[in-house]
Amino acid sequence: MHDTNDYLPPRLYDGAQVGALDARFAAEFGVSGRSLMERAARAAYDELVARWPMPGRLVAFCGPGNNGGDGALIAVLAQANGWDVRLVAPAGLDEAEGEAARAFEAYRGAGGRVVAFEDAAIEGADLIIDALLGTGVNRDVEGAMAQAIARINEAGTDGAGILSVDIPSGLDAGTGQRRGDAVQADTTVTFIGVKLGLLTGDGPVHCGALAFDDLGAPDALYVDQPYRARRIAHRDLRRALPARAKSAHKGNNGHGLCLGGDRGMGGAIRLCAEAGLRAGAGLVSVVCHPDHAGAMAQARPELMCLGLSDEADMADRLDAQIAAASVIAVGPGLGQNVWGDRLFEQALASSKPLVVDADALNRLAVDPVQRGHWILTPHPREAARLLGVQTADILADRVAAVRDLADRYKAVVVLKGAGSLVATPDEIWLCAEGNPGMAVGGMGDVLTGVITALVAQNLTLSDAAVFGTYTHALAGDAIAARAGERGMLPSDLVTALPSQLNPVRR
Repeated sequence: MHDTNDYLPPRLYDGAQVGALDARFAAEFGVSGRSLMERAARAAYDELVARWPMPGRLVAFCGPGNNGGDGALIAVLAQANGWDVRLVAPAGLDEAEGEAARAFEAYRGAGGRVVAFEDAAIEGADLIIDALLGTGVNRDVEGAMAQAIARINEAGTDGAGILSVDIPSGLDAGTGQRRGDAVQADTTVTFIGVKLGLLTGDGPVHCGALAFDDLGAPDALYVDQPYRARRIAHRDLRRALPARAKSAHKGNNGHGLCLGGDRGMGGAIRLCAEAGLRAGAGLVSVVCHPDHAGAMAQARPELMCLGLSDEADMADRLDAQIAAASVIAVGPGLGQNVWGDRLFEQALASSKPLVVDADALNRLAVDPVQRGHWILTPHPREAARLLGVQTADILADRVAAVRDLADRYKAVVVLKGAGSLVATPDEIWLCAEGNPGMAVGGMGDVLTGVITALVAQNLTLSDAAVFGTYTHALAGDAIAARAGERGMLPSDLVTALPSQLNPVRR
């Protein structure tokens, strides 16, 4: 069993892909459906005991499918080990077939009680098993199942523990979208393959602590099988950021140029630039409005700050800055005025790699281009503007959205949010790290600076986006572990970056 404090498998699947793995496990490796169901029940029960060691009153909510069959066998194990067990079947069990039907027969044969949904007294339950729907949800949950989800969540509010089997009922396994309502689990035990929807969108809110069991599947099961995304892991970071050579000098580590910080918005570009320094760029320059340049240079003398206004030689002076740079970050504090237009246009016209955020993305949404050789870092609302859709459309399928953005703009794209996604030319990466304390203005500016610094240090655009996103999230988690989530500031992350960008074995 592996949980989120350990390495989860790197590949992430939707429900249909895991179903295909199940079928292959049975067809090619001689494992029966009954054996898989028993293994899943045992794995879930072991997790149950680890988290709720004292037997009490347990109510298992079971649907008629295989997910419900898993729940019934968990109930058998619990009853045999001293739990006071009841099984509730909100949609009835008449539709149960095959191994699911046999699991319900085993539960009854062990003396288990099946109580009517309307009569189910769950008020005194110590633990709820959610085995209603599994991975097959692809539309809003209605009727008795919706009522059952509401009852489960009410019990959780009243103090009952909730363990979801495979995935919280009502959550889309492939997208992480909540389909009407979804169970709010304390723990989710998932099997065979980790479902992408557990780690992005609404998934992290609903799954609680995540545990995984491969049910004894051999490595050969997964060879050449399709998957939707790959989880970023610490071992990947060690590969991308090895220790520096003892002979290294600042010229080896690149020169990042940060464009933005119009009048009244100097903080955004300073966060971006300082993050670039802390993320290891050899040199970082800032072009901002003259109002901010002097104060910024005094506060952080390591930054080379140039204040440019709308004077006639602005283009020439900016071109000189661009020529000296390895990579350009454009957008933080850029504003909506002509001054920002000029900076964005010259950056876009250059041949240098770009990292594009904030108001630069808003300009791009108005006048789309396929420049290539750039990284876009939108949050969902900016992504919606870039694709000409509603924010709800982005949230409904974040994986499809990030791929559409990458294709439309010929870019590496970071779609920020819970379970940030990175679309590279080869695949989609998911960052499972990060926390709600990072939901504060300025965090995106820091991310832009980190990614820019990694490009400056000769990482590919894909690796810079992937590992910039990952180390930014790790820094946020380090701050949360030390001081808590509420009250976290982007500048706190800036100082925490070096410890995450110098990875050690763990």
